[in-house]
Amino acid sequence: MRIAMIGLGDIAEKAYLPVLAAQAGVDLHLCTRDSATLDRLGETYRVAGRSTSVAEAIKADLDAAFVHAATVAHAEIVEELLSAGVHVYVDKPIADNLADCERLVRMAREEGRSLMAGFNRRHAPGYAELARLPRHLVLMEKNRREHPDVARRVVFDDFIHVVDTLRFLVPGQVTGTRFSTRTSDGLLEHVVLELSGDGFTAIGVMNRASGASEESCEVMGAGVKRRVVNLGDVIDYAGGEVLTRRPDWVPVARQRGIEQICLEFLAAVRDGRLITADDALVSHAICEEIVMASSPA
Repeated sequence: MRIAMIGLGDIAEKAYLPVLAAQAGVDLHLCTRDSATLDRLGETYRVAGRSTSVAEAIKADLDAAFVHAATVAHAEIVEELLSAGVHVYVDKPIADNLADCERLVRMAREEGRSLMAGFNRRHAPGYAELARLPRHLVLMEKNRREHPDVARRVVFDDFIHVVDTLRFLVPGQVTGTRFSTRTSDGLLEHVVLELSGDGFTAIGVMNRASGASEESCEVMGAGVKRRVVNLGDVIDYAGGEVLTRRPDWVPVARQRGIEQICLEFLAAVRDGRLITADDALVSHAICEEIVMASSPA
């Protein structure tokens, strides 16, 4: 399979590229406008296929592409790839507004191509194990140290992980959605989301004016309480507090679910199975609602 990586920023270089470069049967093609980065990573990973534009990469007869460009460029790049018949994995969000997300999901369906949103936390071992436990109450925090920003960027680029993880962990159909925000001088400082249904509540918090950058998620129910800290450390509380740390030799990409979600997408392309972003669209719709309520009239 010929697979393109479009956009070679920090996350792509540190997490995705090592995973894709290690896969047998994958002919990797790198694409970025930064020629220095393109040559450096091409030489490091011995990748001959290199392009400085999406149009040029498409000429390499791609089977699929991983899009890691800046969020503002997602819609244009994904549309160009789908139009060329290329299956697409796009790092979250699909786009920074619901209208473009809906258009791209519809386009993928019409073109008969996969479109997968990069919600890697659904595949992170610590969080995947939480989904197997009783969980009448789900609590998640994802905070940033002194980094308030405009609402659309905070919610679509960052808080969307909280939204989607809560949706992944709830044990039933969501019938209630509530949220609140705090904005100061036009910048979003914090957002709280509550999803509820028959017998369960899930609460997600993000504080961008916090004193620490951190992430934690915990579930409780039926005599069980487990907390996962920074996707690595697992704390069980039933009958006493037991801490299990991330094994030393487990790669970060595997601990964060990036390796697993990449392999799922590649397997679907290889097997001819289509992956739709219909469910991911629900998370984006909640984000749009939060942004609209948080933005000045």
